[in-house]
Amino acid sequence: MKLAIFFPFLALLATAAMPDVTFHKDVMPVLQKHCQICHRPGEAGPMSFLSYKESRPWAKAMRDAVASKKMPPWFADPAHGKFANDRRLDSKDIETLTQWANTGAKEGNPKDAPKPVTFAQGWTIGNPDVVFEMPFEFDIPAKGTLEYQHFVLPTNFKEDTWVTAVEVRPSNRAVTHHGVAFVRPPGSNWLRDAKPGVAYVPPVTWRSNLSQLEEVFETYVPGAVPHHLAPGQAKLIPAGSDIILQMHYTANGTASKDRSRIGLILSKTPPSERVYSMSVTNSKFAIPPGASEYPVEGKFIFQQEVKLLALSPHMHLRGKSMQYTVVYPTGESQVVLNVPNYDFSWQLFYYMDKPLVLPKGSRIDVRATFDNSANNKNNPDATQEVKWGDQSWQEMMVAFVDVVIPANMNQLEIYTGPKRQPKPAE
Repeated sequence: MKLAIFFPFLALLATAAMPDVTFHKDVMPVLQKHCQICHRPGEAGPMSFLSYKESRPWAKAMRDAVASKKMPPWFADPAHGKFANDRRLDSKDIETLTQWANTGAKEGNPKDAPKPVTFAQGWTIGNPDVVFEMPFEFDIPAKGTLEYQHFVLPTNFKEDTWVTAVEVRPSNRAVTHHGVAFVRPPGSNWLRDAKPGVAYVPPVTWRSNLSQLEEVFETYVPGAVPHHLAPGQAKLIPAGSDIILQMHYTANGTASKDRSRIGLILSKTPPSERVYSMSVTNSKFAIPPGASEYPVEGKFIFQQEVKLLALSPHMHLRGKSMQYTVVYPTGESQVVLNVPNYDFSWQLFYYMDKPLVLPKGSRIDVRATFDNSANNKNNPDATQEVKWGDQSWQEMMVAFVDVVIPANMNQLEIYTGPKRQPKPAE
């Protein structure tokens, strides 16, 4: 009897002895580090976490979201790879948000708050050095299907320009499925009939004349956060290039407009390394009706040594999983990213903790699976065969890959190897 009373008494003492978890002292540092980049006015998060007044109503929702690992969104299997932009909260931060919600979500002393984080108005990357904008607002109807719209934005760069951060920013996220900024260098014939200032829909698929000359420079997709490259690294916009902005709009029942922008932060010094974006793609598939785990595979062999920097799976509503495996020339293999539960609503880039050296002849094998069954709650129609297509009720299998190469290397060498020099005349 005495023990039955004694132990609860100790538990009460332990609870009473625990320091109060308050917003300004304990919670705000967690929100600043992990949440405010999206949860602030004008950004992707549906509510703002910049102040106690804004955050307090969401205390229990925060607790539940971090406890279930729903937030922050992160889908990489921890058994494979380490990533510099890993969004997962550690156990201490989860406990802080849990305790705060469970003990009344107290405000505490505002003097305990850390210094507010300064964000550039309207940009995640900070204030851009250069901004390109669609020349006009584009009208999105309330209903119907829109083909991909393309906008030519001449850079008028007179010399090669190196960029350390890029952001594609729609003015209307509610109707923007994605936005892709391509760099089209001089000499490219891709979309040559498109005129600056005029929305353009090519007569055939947008990939029809796309080659290794044109680079996917940056994308806007749900959940993606722009990334600043490491010192000494930059992306290249060759002199005289155009930016082709490809916009995919989806009608949502209300007529609206969008005028997207692209912001660039320029390298202050010539880089030693170039970051080049490419992809492993397979468009030749037909997913049968009702198939719950249909595999689609792709591969690519590097003809020059590169460093693997970042990976990003892209599929549509039937996408289920994607795994990247590196196979070295020795025959050894290594899974570098496994996303077992792909989420179309959160299309993330995964940046390697340390770039991985891939010797010449290394291969990337990609295996994606698709769920075209009735058990997939996002499936538009489980009774239809599904093939490659631009719209979200169709499918894509695109495994984006960012690699690092010497700044003076032509990216075509990745695909073809270095060109042989002609023998000198005898």
